Amino acid sequence: MRWRGNRKSSNVEDRRSMQVSGSGHSGRGGSSILRLVPVVFKFLGFKGTLILAVGVGAYGLFTGNLGNILSVLGLQQSTIVSESTQPLRETAEEKELVDFVSVILADTEETWTTLFRQRGGTYQEPHLVLFRDSVKSACGMAQSAIGPFYCPGDHKVYIDLGFYDQLKNRYKAPGDFAQAYVIAHEIGHHVQTLVGISGKVQEARNRLSKVDANKLSVRQELQADCFAGVWAHHANNTRNLLETGDVEEGLTAASAIGDDTLQQKSQGYIRPDSFTHGSSAQRVKWFKVGLASGDMDSCDTFSSI
Repeated sequence: MRWRGNRKSSNVEDRRSMQVSGSGHSGRGGSSILRLVPVVFKFLGFKGTLILAVGVGAYGLFTGNLGNILSVLGLQQSTIVSESTQPLRETAEEKELVDFVSVILADTEETWTTLFRQRGGTYQEPHLVLFRDSVKSACGMAQSAIGPFYCPGDHKVYIDLGFYDQLKNRYKAPGDFAQAYVIAHEIGHHVQTLVGISGKVQEARNRLSKVDANKLSVRQELQADCFAGVWAHHANNTRNLLETGDVEEGLTAASAIGDDTLQQKSQGYIRPDSFTHGSSAQRVKWFKVGLASGDMDSCDTFSSI
């Protein structure tokens, strides 16, 4: 990617020097549940552990399948969090990654500001939070093992840059465009929040069975993949950001994090009724749809997959 020397976003929050710890309790009718509830979960298709210390509100949930978990637990907000600051130490490679994500975030701002303006709207720029190990958001506390996530409660994307090592080494999806795709996907969730899609999806999921709610989550995730493709289209056509091989890197990343691929690797079999993000083929397809058209309207995953 031709990203060096391009504008950096001013919406990057660096919390890598902050250490977070917390405790809380919550439940229906004042009944006590565990202070911190560890739940095996997935964001962007990657498995990890989330420490739940969150409330159920209009925006009090992470993008993905967390709404189901919170509904089952009946959690309400009751959190005590402490933070301490340590001296920041970073390698030259990590410093370059900070510059990279700042440039990519700025480029997504260019695309979505233009597209919203063309539709008579105003794009509200999200913040991107860099952290290490654990972080506090409006959606609760999370550990870096869950991977990058978007919190609609504060309109922020959260990422531990160490995730990119996993993307390259564990999931065999190297390259700077694969890294950019991850950010663009989460920004896609921000776009869904701004236009009201996320809220409608959550309302609908609350009325559905677990299987049907998962199917709706798949459609939401695939649309975020398509929106990532929309960004890539404009980044290339308007600002000539892409180089030879970049699109292939993005497609590799999309394929590597399909539910079927991850399930086959982790458990040796595939359960389509448990998909929350879509199969590898679906994720590749919808990224390519957005990439080819550059049009938000082409990303109607809710009508057909």
